[in-house]
Amino acid sequence: MKSSEKNGVGSKEAADKEKTNKKLKKKVYKQELSQLQVELVKLQYWVKHQGLRVGIIFEGRDAAGKGGTIKRIVDCLNPRGCRVVALGTPSDHEKTQWYFQRYVPHLPGAGEIVLFDRSWYNRAGVEQVMGFCTEDQYEEFLFSCPQFEKMLVRSGMILLKYWFSISDEEQERRFQSRASDPARRWKLSPMDIESRDRWVEYSKAKDVMFAHTNIPEAPWFTVEADDKKRARLNCINHILSKIHYQDMVPEPMELPRRKTGGDYIRPPKNEQFFVPEVY
Repeated sequence: MKSSEKNGVGSKEAADKEKTNKKLKKKVYKQELSQLQVELVKLQYWVKHQGLRVGIIFEGRDAAGKGGTIKRIVDCLNPRGCRVVALGTPSDHEKTQWYFQRYVPHLPGAGEIVLFDRSWYNRAGVEQVMGFCTEDQYEEFLFSCPQFEKMLVRSGMILLKYWFSISDEEQERRFQSRASDPARRWKLSPMDIESRDRWVEYSKAKDVMFAHTNIPEAPWFTVEADDKKRARLNCINHILSKIHYQDMVPEPMELPRRKTGGDYIRPPKNEQFFVPEVY
């Protein structure tokens, strides 16, 4: 490689690094997010109009920002057509079922978007690392998962899978922030604390998971998430780019003049209980 070419590559890498390190201005972030959310509304109208079934999986390190991204996606969407699925620990009965069985009822129907805040990939991550499943169950998952997802896609479902990636240092910073904030301390679970000492084990589990489940029908997309704001914008923008949609938002409505109340008389206020106006 010529010296000039080397310098060119180095300059590009330096520029990319500078862009990444430069803090995204709050005003710019809000403007971009607002525009993307409008596009999400258009997407939802299209999904309903076409009867599409959309499933989006959010996985990644603890405190990587999955929940924050999901929140920004659903903020402006109709909850009747967009659901968030975040299943807890399986019951004793569910533990005896076919592994994917507890997730199947939550898959999207026609005209619906379902966001999985963690998913069946628990088995390839926390269950495997923490010893909550046997080696046979783990191996069976790695074999069956690609087949399961191929069936979903073959049936017509749109399946997108996102892995939120953060550095060890950034995860620790977010854990410490949660530990000191009473309003966010609930986000710091015993599993989160345990994961702090198992960074390498989780890294190895993720590598194996990718090797087995990064299939053409449903590939993994990694979101660089050390910068929460950029991660949210990049992920939403990517979702919009993966589903071809048209603007089906209804035209602005002109509301007719309201009818009068007629002879209705409101009961006296002293006969009702009111919330104290503290603020």
